[in-house]
Amino acid sequence: MSQAQVETTEQVTEFFNNLWQDYIKLTPSAAKVHEVLGKGREIINDHVAFRTFNIAPVRLATLAQHFEAMGYQACEDYHFEAKKLVAKHYEHSNPALPKIFISELLVEEFSDSLQTIVRNLVAQIDPAAVASPDFLYSGAHWQISSADYEQLLAESEYAAWMAAFGYRANHFTVNVNELPDYQSLEQVNQTLKEAGFKLNTSGGEIKGSKEVFLEQSSTLADHTLVRFSDMEKTIPSCFYEFAKRYEIAPNRLYTGFVAASADKIFESTNVRAEQEM
Repeated sequence: MSQAQVETTEQVTEFFNNLWQDYIKLTPSAAKVHEVLGKGREIINDHVAFRTFNIAPVRLATLAQHFEAMGYQACEDYHFEAKKLVAKHYEHSNPALPKIFISELLVEEFSDSLQTIVRNLVAQIDPAAVASPDFLYSGAHWQISSADYEQLLAESEYAAWMAAFGYRANHFTVNVNELPDYQSLEQVNQTLKEAGFKLNTSGGEIKGSKEVFLEQSSTLADHTLVRFSDMEKTIPSCFYEFAKRYEIAPNRLYTGFVAASADKIFESTNVRAEQEM
């Protein structure tokens, strides 16, 4: 390995370590997941997901440049018509590194009031801050009132989550294929439920199937106290996902995502859906 490759590997390792530390501040249950499933052994991460708006300077393509600089390459595109989102996933030439899934809200497809709130939020971001990789775990760069948060929530849970939490990992994902002691996602889910975790049941406890080469499940998001400009409020933060991949050819696992399943995974942070579960 060349000196440049060594430096890049160290940079990527440091980035994901910092990203994880920010994530577990909002998702303390993730540490318990590791205790329950890993029993002290390493948990391999399948992918990390990020959210953003399709407004400069924080468009999907701009954020993706940080990963491309780390050696990631763009793969498939996804469209979530009902949630008015598009997304893309990225993979590294080193398969041991997690895949990256970035989605962005199509702001112009929403009401004028939502567009105004979101554009006011983005306008408060210093474009220079976006140029640094640590922007991806820097949180919110704005102030928002609880009334504006609720207004966003009425139209788009995604927009409301972004307004409350800003730029950070929305979720990490356990690579079930690499979990010792588990042969199926059903076994993982049962162990988690027995340990007291609540799972996202939107679209079924397991989204996807062997036939589409990917099964996914997730916990419901943790809850955390968020300070709005006028008050504090406890709301859903981040969650943990679990992915089981199947072979699309001998010794070759499927590495993409299934839009119909990902659509239901988004519900893991939806307070309204949570109340119905």
